[in-house]
Amino acid sequence: MDKPIINKKVKVQKFPGKGGWTYVILEYNSTEKKKASWIKVKGTVNGAEIEQYKIASMKNGIYMLPLKADLRKKNNINEGDTVEVCLFLDNRELLVPEEILECLEDFPKALDFFNKMTESNKKYYIDWVAEAKNMDTKVNRINKMIDRLLDGKRMYDV
Repeated sequence: MDKPIINKKVKVQKFPGKGGWTYVILEYNSTEKKKASWIKVKGTVNGAEIEQYKIASMKNGIYMLPLKADLRKKNNINEGDTVEVCLFLDNRELLVPEEILECLEDFPKALDFFNKMTESNKKYYIDWVAEAKNMDTKVNRINKMIDRLLDGKRMYDV
């Protein structure tokens, strides 16, 4: 088993104002020569599994882990709480669900644009489709995704 890069209890914080991120601050001294501004991690927060998350470099070995709303709601995590964070480096490739790949293969132009996007931009689409509560919504989202890709648009392009 891999050794965790971070395994400690930390306090949950939140940026002030409407829409302010909820996050934890972590210390991690990377051994890489080039310091990355984002490091992909997997692990647990209070025992809840997280995958393909990224910690953001703040300065000199200080990183911020944003805590997504669904993670906070499912696990009753609030600002001011102390949570146990155990993180490992996540070097896996982004997994594209088979149902999305099969649909993209019918539209080579959309697939080509999708493959040229950054991993983050691909993940926005994948997460959006995966968050659908029922099959009709999922199908509609895949169709909208393909239409946008055919127009050369990433998830948040206008």
